[in-house]
Parts: sequence; structure tokens; C-alpha cells
Amino acid sequence: MPTRVGCFLDTNILLYAALGRVDEPQKYAISRELLAAWDFGLSTQVLGEFFVNAQRKSSRPLSAAEAANWVAQFEERPCADLDLSIVRAAIDASQRFQISYWDAAILAAAERLGSNLVYTEDLNHGQIYGSVRVINPFRAN
Repeated sequence: MPTRVGCFLDTNILLYAALGRVDEPQKYAISRELLAAWDFGLSTQVLGEFFVNAQRKSSRPLSAAEAANWVAQFEERPCADLDLSIVRAAIDASQRFQISYWDAAILAAAERLGSNLVYTEDLNHGQIYGSVRVINPFRAN
């Protein structure tokens, strides 16, 4: 069982940290703060999505080598594999909460790493899905 993590970061947090300096400076700063805390977990899904999207979702996309270097920075972080038990949990959660399979897989991966907190802008801020609360760190209070 992996080490319990304080929070789980969705792909968009990593993308803003890598790409947001010019296009989204406030989201860039917040994302960098979350990464600096270093008590977070990820999943193979998040890392794969980051690698693909970092090369195309910005006015200044990363090269494949730059995106790969970003992924390599996270090799020491707890990382949930997208295995069959996560797939099953994601299918169940997607039906139970009426969310996309991919968002449900993020929640299942967070649970696998023992986190009850996911930072993302893709789900409802403050909502609890099973044992996991979603926080949109970019939302003004």
C-alpha cells in the first residue's frame, strides 16, 4: 500500500504549473504553490494526460522532451496505477455520481493513495464524492 498523501492533483494543476506563466499567471502561481507543498499524489492517468496535453494546450506548448522531463520530476511521488480495481471503482463512481469515467478514475486513484482531497477545476467545488472532497484551488472564495 502506498504512503498516504495529503492531497491528489489532477492534470490541470500540473498543466498550469508547466504552461500557465504567460497565459494564466494566477493559476500558474497557485499551481506552483501546490507543487511546492510536495505532499501530493498522482496517477498514471494524470501523468499520461499531462504528457499529451502539455504539447498542445498552450500558446507555448512544451516539446516532447520537455514534457517528459516534467513527468520525470514526479517519479518519486506516490502514483496510483490505473489497474483493474481502479477501473471498476471508476465505473461504479461514474454511474453513482453521474460524472465522466475519467473524472471518476481520478477520484478512485485518490482513494487508492489514501487521500480525501482532490485539487481540480473539472468537478464541483466542495462536493464530496464518496470519501473524497473536491477543491477548485482557482475558485475565489
